[in-house]
Amino acid sequence: MTHLHITAWALALILLIVSYALYKKGSKAGKIVHMIVRLDYLLILYSGGDLFAQYAAMDFPQLGELIVKIIAGLWAITAIEMILVKTSKSKPAGSFWIQFIIALIITIVLGFVRLPLSV
Repeated sequence: MTHLHITAWALALILLIVSYALYKKGSKAGKIVHMIVRLDYLLILYSGGDLFAQYAAMDFPQLGELIVKIIAGLWAITAIEMILVKTSKSKPAGSFWIQFIIALIITIVLGFVRLPLSV
């Protein structure tokens, strides 16, 4: 399930860039890609929930870090959505880009370095 989760995140990042570029060009295809990103959120949440269930079954001492990772992951998804919504309305999204980068760094560090079910 870890590989599915990482693949879903990689797909979300790629689709974020594609949708952002299409919105900046004024293309209607940006909306289609944005809807695909929203479907990808479901895959991320499903695989993340399954990983959480695996962690909970292990009874490990890093529960606090897991909760921080879950919150940072949800924060990153929210930032992605807000970036695309603001860009679609031609409004500035700089603060959401900063939030996304911070949340992504926290999530990656906790997921790959601190928690035991990494790749």
